[in-house]
Amino acid sequence: MTASFNVRNAVAALVVAGLVLLPLYSSLSGNIFILTLFTRIVIFALAAVSLNLIMGYGGMMSFGHAAYLGIGGYAVGILAFEGIGSGFIQFPVALASSALFALVIGALSLRTRGVYFIMITLAFAQMAYYVASGLARYGGDDGLTIYKRSDFGGLINLSGKVQFYYLCLFCLLGGIYLVWRIVNSRFGLVVQGLRSNEARMQAIGFPATRYRLVCFVIAGMMCGLSGALLANNTDFISPAVMYWTRSGDLMVMVILGGMGSLFGPVIGAIVYLVLEEFLSQITEYWALVMGPLLLLIVLFGRGGIIGMLGRSGRD
Repeated sequence: MTASFNVRNAVAALVVAGLVLLPLYSSLSGNIFILTLFTRIVIFALAAVSLNLIMGYGGMMSFGHAAYLGIGGYAVGILAFEGIGSGFIQFPVALASSALFALVIGALSLRTRGVYFIMITLAFAQMAYYVASGLARYGGDDGLTIYKRSDFGGLINLSGKVQFYYLCLFCLLGGIYLVWRIVNSRFGLVVQGLRSNEARMQAIGFPATRYRLVCFVIAGMMCGLSGALLANNTDFISPAVMYWTRSGDLMVMVILGGMGSLFGPVIGAIVYLVLEEFLSQITEYWALVMGPLLLLIVLFGRGGIIGMLGRSGRD
């Protein structure tokens, strides 16, 4: 167990160090594309970390998590379109909107379990997708172009690639730290206990729905933050980001890296998106290649990549 723990910690430290030093490598090598790619990876890693909080630690298999990406992104895009460019307004609105949507979804879907919970979260996400598609004033199906990134009064320039990358990385590390504090708190232990044996936890007096709902809302807010960052990164937001396939991508990142581990979703996001970028440059049928690769990792790597690292540490 100690060897496994040390291997996982070493890999996590290397990943963090690599992400921190990436802009330096990009500058020295003149490879600007790698900074652009990893900015996107860091943003989706934050969304995967938020999904891992409810799926990996809480046992809530949400198939509509990408809805919060769109809600956070549209909060930024719509406010920018209406002439409100301050990040001090856009980002809190993105978080509040995501939290409110998560509260509504959670209050209804957490009354169910298993496949019914999955289908209800999927249905709500698709509702959000079709609502965004019907917003003709804000681009409808074609999406909404954001002509100016969020303004933080000169404190940080989001138009600068390096500054924006470090902002995204700071949010990711902050999200990981928040998840760590939650899962190691009494609140987090209750949520994990409900995943393991809900009947026993309720028998000793813990209100299951209330604990799960709070966890669900926190995860929605974290994903809404990644949506706000994504909108600034692409200068564009469209309903496609809320489609169910994007929720599937986030689930694959979590499972691939290792559910219920702090850095598993980050590693999963890096591997998934780097593979996607690499294979798409080789063939237009890249999905046919990546699908079996991911399937092999999931089938033979119990616990994802983090799980494989743990087993190699014990060998």
